[in-house]
Amino acid sequence: MTATRWLAEYAWLPERAEPTPDVLIETADGRITGVTPLAGDDAPAAGVEVMADAVRLPGLTLPGLANAHSHAFHRALRGRTHGGRGDFWTWRDRMYAVATRLDPDSYLALARAVYAEMALAGITCVGEFHYLHHNPDGTPYADPNAMGEALVEAAAHAGIRITLLDTCYLTATVDGQPLAGPQRRFGDGDALRWAQRADAFTPTDDHARVGAAIHSVRAVPAGQLATVVGWADRRGAPLHVHLSEQPAENDACRAAYGRTPARLLADHGALGPGTTAVHATHLTGSDLTLLGDSRTGVCLCPTTERDLADGIGPARRMADVGLPLSLGSDSHAVIDLFEEARAVELDERLRTRRRGHFSPAALRDAATVDGHAALGWRDAGRLAVGARADLVTVRLDSPRTAGVPPVGVWFAAGAADVTHVVVDGRTVVRDGRHLTVDVPAELASAIAEVNR
Repeated sequence: MTATRWLAEYAWLPERAEPTPDVLIETADGRITGVTPLAGDDAPAAGVEVMADAVRLPGLTLPGLANAHSHAFHRALRGRTHGGRGDFWTWRDRMYAVATRLDPDSYLALARAVYAEMALAGITCVGEFHYLHHNPDGTPYADPNAMGEALVEAAAHAGIRITLLDTCYLTATVDGQPLAGPQRRFGDGDALRWAQRADAFTPTDDHARVGAAIHSVRAVPAGQLATVVGWADRRGAPLHVHLSEQPAENDACRAAYGRTPARLLADHGALGPGTTAVHATHLTGSDLTLLGDSRTGVCLCPTTERDLADGIGPARRMADVGLPLSLGSDSHAVIDLFEEARAVELDERLRTRRRGHFSPAALRDAATVDGHAALGWRDAGRLAVGARADLVTVRLDSPRTAGVPPVGVWFAAGAADVTHVVVDGRTVVRDGRHLTVDVPAELASAIAEVNR
């Protein structure tokens, strides 16, 4: 049994409103085997010997963070699309241009660097919303899942877990216009052929799982939704879907089907506790009731939603009707779940002109345990016995965090303050450096290759 002891200066334990000082965390074979506060009222009566070889973690130690919504190739657009005018639809044209230039080798190089950047930010698990399935002309690779395999391999190199959300993408518009141009590589023809290809990919590595995604009501006709839902149900796999990201999507769905996207999904069995709706920015009151009654989760991606001028989702109303909230960095204009978490609160302040909508503990849960649950890893995201041994330590002496109480990290810290990351008991980041990937160099090289 491979065992390690970690002595956290502060650790944020489950169901605690604030971090606890001086916590001994013991791990073995990738699991947490002991969590013992050593100071104050929480200290054990008999005391616990702290061995000299315990690894000391100065700062605040959190559970691993979960990035529940990623499009890895969008990272190549950072800094290239932000200065001009336009909206989501004009940005999408630039994104498609990048999508046409990737193959399995270049995607492996890019995703490896992107996932390693996530590790540096304290992310121990990513949900990759994957639809770059085929050659740019739409013909399958010799291995029809070569692109998905590249993403799974990239996560292994970076040292993080992945849920590959294999995405069904069949049409260009809600009214069924066929895929054309760059979109041709996204499609499998119909949902049955999508399911057959998805069934053929079964990663055996412990760090990877496969889930399903309905790209959106634009991309999967109503009559084919049930096939994707059934695939996820049979596999016990998570199901994700872009939902009501832009008002134009809602308008087109009403025109084609006489109902909102949320109602369309509900009518075809696509909502439920195994489903996560991504964005859900432009919901009606009835939509919120549908999601709440079905216990559907929502993944918010505030840095992307503001970058693309999509709008601000009703996060507090979502939480009030019982929707579990998770977080994603989506287009990777920023990879920083501290920024995503505080934006949930701060954007709600802009909407309401009031403060205090989400507690620090609620933001922690969105970034950790609820994000992992949305990706099908329900044994991760908590510093508790039996949970996966994922530890993320944030320094409390940086220019951003100096003088900040540990409970304030969600409003002060950033990705650059992460010093130590452990995934399934294995150290991936130490002293702010990735142990196996030269992240800046590999990002620069991979992005230059894609954009040349």
